[in-house]
Amino acid sequence: MDEETEPPEQSEPPEQSEKPGQPERPAAGSVVCARCGTTAEGDTVPVTWLSSVEDGRRLHFCESCARLHIRAIESRLDSLWW
Repeated sequence: MDEETEPPEQSEPPEQSEKPGQPERPAAGSVVCARCGTTAEGDTVPVTWLSSVEDGRRLHFCESCARLHIRAIESRLDSLWW
């Protein structure tokens, strides 16, 4: 009466493209300011840069642009309004 049953197959969790807490890596390998075109050193977003999602796209802004437009950013205006 004891039937041998196979244990249910354990599915592996889907691989995540990013680890939690890791900055996003752009496809081109370098991060560029969406406002002025400044390129960041390295292939990750610097801590001092601002990241924003507008119309489903992730945009990055350098420290200078973020400081210059801080009031518009805090008012949650899209970068098109700056």
